[in-house]
Amino acid sequence: MKLDPNAAAIIACPERTLEVSIPVKMDDGTTKVFTGYRSQHSTIMGPAKGGIRYHQSVNMDEVKTLAFWMTCKCAVANLPYGGGKGGIIVDPSKLSQAELERLTRGYIDRIAPIIGEKMDIPAPDMNTNAQIMGWMMDEYSKLKGQYEPGFITGKPICIGGSLGRTAATGRGVMVAAGEAIKAMGIKPEEATCAVQGFGNVGSWTAKLIHDLGVKIVALSDVYGAIMNEDGLDPYEVEKHVQATGSVVNFPGSKAISNADLLAMEVTVLAPCAMELQITKDNAADVKAKIIVEGANGPTTPEADEILDKNGILVVPDILANGGGVTVSYFEWVQCLYRYFWTEEEVIDKQTQLMIGAFKQVYDTAKKYEVNMRTAAYIVALNRLDEAMKFRGAY
Repeated sequence: MKLDPNAAAIIACPERTLEVSIPVKMDDGTTKVFTGYRSQHSTIMGPAKGGIRYHQSVNMDEVKTLAFWMTCKCAVANLPYGGGKGGIIVDPSKLSQAELERLTRGYIDRIAPIIGEKMDIPAPDMNTNAQIMGWMMDEYSKLKGQYEPGFITGKPICIGGSLGRTAATGRGVMVAAGEAIKAMGIKPEEATCAVQGFGNVGSWTAKLIHDLGVKIVALSDVYGAIMNEDGLDPYEVEKHVQATGSVVNFPGSKAISNADLLAMEVTVLAPCAMELQITKDNAADVKAKIIVEGANGPTTPEADEILDKNGILVVPDILANGGGVTVSYFEWVQCLYRYFWTEEEVIDKQTQLMIGAFKQVYDTAKKYEVNMRTAAYIVALNRLDEAMKFRGAY
């Protein structure tokens, strides 16, 4: 793409990073100090946008990298956002509900000067949820002296959340899978799919791909994997998970290993669990025609080369799992308007936007004769480069 070196130099560095100390009074009367971060990679195309994670391994390098990924993800979907990311070093399972709330409010107090509906809009991420977003919105509203629902997304519906948000990431993976199947000339009813991971993203991916007419032949979670060549009904599997806590021992299924699931001969493999699942050690075993990345970074660069050589179409994470940030954008728009859409409107708008993004990346891959991941970055960097030129950044 012959990216201008000046643009590359700007994109290589985050615009702003912030490290904060958050003193929290614990239930036993002691005060513990937690470390929090916020990284704003780019505001070239609009305010920074990105989640806040609570995890004991959070560090500045991680939030910087994830903020860069968010910049690219927003640019691929052509959303008016740049990338941001935040986190707190904490194991939330070790805190009481009251301690978690005090930590959450303390974090917002510390990062308040650099966030806002026109500056940086946070969202849920690992170990954060709608309740935590509600506390954040409330604390920020108190600091501003007015109701501020547009400053954060992923909120409960009753305080400015969007219908369709819960299923949004999984719906995006389904749209990407559907478009990839179509591009390869395969009919949905002739296709099969294996989904790794059965959390929010994996379960919705499985249910919505099933609704598309594709046969779901394997599913997994942290406890194990199951398969049935005649097909699994993910809605029934979900009921089993609610009753037992795992997909394991689902009636009529056969137990397999995670390695077996990744190596199954299916039309679509959707890794929706953790990063670094397909590596140089197991990439040669992958027999799927299409990989649609529901998780962030499930494929290593070395594995990418092997998959590419074997003719497997990989729909990259920054395109395939962009459904979450797309509906977060819709939530933000609705909060700014104070006018809310029906779930049908949200689904329709998301589907159209993601079909457009897929087509743009697919066409770019053909034009430059590169794989879909490289094409997605070309689309993202071209948009950022164009915006920088018009804004006079270099």
